[in-house]
Amino acid sequence: MRKPNDLSRSVVSLNLDNTLIAVIEMSLSSWLVAGIVPGVERQPLKKLATDEDVLLNLLNRWRTEAEKAGRKIERIVIAYEVGRDGFWLARWLRARDIEAHVIHASSVAIPREHRRAKTDRLDTQLLKRVFVGWLRGERDHCKMVAIPTIGEEDAKRPNRERESLVAEQTRIINRMKATLARLGIRGFNPKLKKAPERLDDLRTPEGGPIPPNTLAELRRDMERRRIVSDQMKQIENARHERLEQAPDEEPHAMVRLLARVIGVGIETADMLVQEVLSRNLRDRRAVARYAGLTGSPDESGKRRREKGLARSGNARVRRGMIQLAWRFLMFQKDSALAQWFRTRTENAPSTRKTMIVALARKLLIALWRFVREGLVPDGVIMRPAQ
Repeated sequence: MRKPNDLSRSVVSLNLDNTLIAVIEMSLSSWLVAGIVPGVERQPLKKLATDEDVLLNLLNRWRTEAEKAGRKIERIVIAYEVGRDGFWLARWLRARDIEAHVIHASSVAIPREHRRAKTDRLDTQLLKRVFVGWLRGERDHCKMVAIPTIGEEDAKRPNRERESLVAEQTRIINRMKATLARLGIRGFNPKLKKAPERLDDLRTPEGGPIPPNTLAELRRDMERRRIVSDQMKQIENARHERLEQAPDEEPHAMVRLLARVIGVGIETADMLVQEVLSRNLRDRRAVARYAGLTGSPDESGKRRREKGLARSGNARVRRGMIQLAWRFLMFQKDSALAQWFRTRTENAPSTRKTMIVALARKLLIALWRFVREGLVPDGVIMRPAQ
């Protein structure tokens, strides 16, 4: 009987005897590379500096060892978990005829002991087991992440940067309001254009001016907010220029088409296209699953219950779609989806928050079909084409 941990022999039985398999446990300071080399009884494990050229030399050295053992390597496959380093290494390896895969970290089953040993060496052994199982066709061993091109990754940056700038602007405004509230000053709007000029005229309830250090802090915060606001405008202007310069390119055409739906702004349209609608997803279930808008049933024997949203998908898409679903009810009241929502919540107002998630899922699928197949959702009002 074959030993469970004898992966070098299992490669032969799985018709991977001419395949060199490697997995990487990546960290900021080093990479731990574990391999399965055909014809070599030992299972090599090598700690490297974070250098792609050193990794390539290691794979070539293992290839030479296999050839000396009488095995001609026809295929090199390598995998690592998605993380901080992203996808650049996978693209770099594929450009050098090495089959690279990125494993979805949450798809790897781990031991469920309360306390267990966890080291990079043990993690590489676990990755090897699940990766070999995936290579032989058992897809449930782990899930692979789609590796985007550098252009696809770059297209997401403006929307994500603007999202962080909006959050930064909100923090600055809240901090200024809190500072004024501690002095007893209310009703002052720090977002106004002439707000910096009005600071000197503000008075505390005691009748005194704002203390000098606090006044200097407020002026610096207002300057930060102005810089953040200017950067947001730069991002928005650059997006409009790209849409005007290449309106017929597929992502830009999708954004322009989606923005024709009343209630969907250009920012929401750009986020949905870049994050989900431009991806090559298999069907409507894959679309809803990617957005994290599917349920997580808990069924065993007679037990039947729902644990809520899986939350395993794209959080930006999930937040954006739930916000869009509420707006959709305001701007598309006569649409079939809005009527479906009202029918199910008319006599049960307490279910509105639950049903809005179902509406967001249906709306996302409808928009996906709209930009992919040109099927306009029933009853949706469109802006005229420009």
